[in-house]
Amino acid sequence: ASWIEGLNRMDLNIVPSKHSAQVFHNTAYDKMDEKTKKKLGSLKLEKQVAVLFEGVDIDIFNNKSEVPTTVKDSLSAIKEEFCFLYVGHWLKGKIGHDRKDTGMLIRTFCEAFKHKKKQPALILKTSGAGFGIVERDQFIQRIKDIRNSIGGRVPNVYFLHGDMDPVELNGLYNHPKVKAMVSFTKGEGFGRPLLEFSTSGKPVIASNWSGHTDFLHPQHSILLPGELKEVHKSARWKGVINEGAKWFYADYNNASRIMRDVYKSYKDYVPGARKQGHLSRTEFSLERMNGIFLQIVGDVISQVPQQVGLQLPDDNSMPKLPELKKKTNK
Repeated sequence: ASWIEGLNRMDLNIVPSKHSAQVFHNTAYDKMDEKTKKKLGSLKLEKQVAVLFEGVDIDIFNNKSEVPTTVKDSLSAIKEEFCFLYVGHWLKGKIGHDRKDTGMLIRTFCEAFKHKKKQPALILKTSGAGFGIVERDQFIQRIKDIRNSIGGRVPNVYFLHGDMDPVELNGLYNHPKVKAMVSFTKGEGFGRPLLEFSTSGKPVIASNWSGHTDFLHPQHSILLPGELKEVHKSARWKGVINEGAKWFYADYNNASRIMRDVYKSYKDYVPGARKQGHLSRTEFSLERMNGIFLQIVGDVISQVPQQVGLQLPDDNSMPKLPELKKKTNK
C-alpha cells in the first residue's frame, strides 16, 4: 500500500515495462477504520504511469566486438563446445522458490541431459548480495548437492563468480562456446541481461511472463509456458513480496524438452535469434530510450503551470500626475 501512496504523490511515475505498469494499475487496497474495522474507501493508483524500457548500449553490447582475453582465459578450461548460459542472482528461497529459480534451472538441465553420450554444459554467472568467498563456497556446495541428488552421469555445471565489467559480459555472451541463454525467472521488472544477451543473435530461452516479454518477441525467442502460483514463504520479502503475492513457475518438463531440442537442432533456432538480435539493437537501444524519455518528460513539463512574470506598463502609458509646487512661508 505504501508504494501506491508514494506513486500518488508524484506528477509522473516512470516504470521499465508494461508488466510493471499493469501490476500497479491492477492493485487496490481497502482503506479500513482502525477502530470500527469498516471500509472507508479504496486505495488505488490515481497518477500517470509511463513505460520506459532500459535501453541497451549497442556500442558495448553487440555481436561485432572481440572477446576479451580475460573471458577467453576463464572459459578455456571448459571442454564442452556447447554451453547454455545463465546470468542472474541466486536469491533467497528454497530450491524451486527463489525468484530467479536458479536451483531448479540446474536440476532441470542436469535431468534433461543425464546419461546422454554427448552432453552440453551449463555456465552460471551468478551471485547473491556480493562476491564474498563464503558465498562462493556456499554456491559451489549447492551446485554439488543438486548434481549429486540426481545421480548417474550428469552434465557439467560451471560457476563464474566475481565482478565483470560490461565489455567482459558482452565477451561472455559472444564467446563461441556459449550458444544460448536460459532463464526460469519467476518475475522481472525488466530483465536486462536477457536484452543484453539477445544482441548477440543467439537463442534466448526464458519464462513467458513479466517485463522481458516487452522485448523478447515470441516468434524470435523461446518463451517457456507455466503458471502463476503464490510465492513460497521462504522467498517473501516484507514490504516488497508480501504474503498472497504470486509469481510465475515454469513448466519444467516442457523446459527440459526445449533445451534438448535447442541442443539437438540448434541451427533451426539461429535465424529467429538473429531477428531478435536486430530487433533488440534497433528498437531497444539506449539512444532510442533517450528519445522516448525526452518525449515523456517534455509532455509532462508542458502541462505543469508556468510562473508568470510581473508585467509593468511602460512610462508612456502611465497617467500623468499634476505638478506640485513647493510653498514657502515668509
